[in-house]
Amino acid sequence: MQNDPRSVDAEHQRPSGTSDELVAAVGRLSEALEYIERARGHLYTHHQLVGHADKLLDDVVDGLRAAGQDHLAKHVQDELIGANVLAGRWTFQVVEEFDDGYYAAFRSVEKRIRDETMQGRRHVFEAELKERRRTHGRPGHEATPDEAR
Repeated sequence: MQNDPRSVDAEHQRPSGTSDELVAAVGRLSEALEYIERARGHLYTHHQLVGHADKLLDDVVDGLRAAGQDHLAKHVQDELIGANVLAGRWTFQVVEEFDDGYYAAFRSVEKRIRDETMQGRRHVFEAELKERRRTHGRPGHEATPDEAR
């Protein structure tokens, strides 16, 4: 397969007859998925931060008891330790629900559209952008890792 001069390599070239508008739309969908990936990462960060804070409350309870504040230690223990962050859910359940629901659906839609329009190729828009923006023949501007060797 000959490389389309608009792309850095055959792996990322647009299928024959694909319009600029379609490449741009699929590129935007991929960008949207990247934002969802980042949101998912933040959700995992939230999960870990809340879990760490909950674990720190053990030290708070111990410290309050050591300071003779048993009633406050009991209040922290009863109200905060092990409490749900959302109705019926700890953060691991929030993460699982997100992963199995919206995240899985988003990835599935993005893949279907990419498969049906770009023959499954990823980052077609970006590959063409790179080809337009790089300085041909200049070190550090190679199209692919093979060209950099």
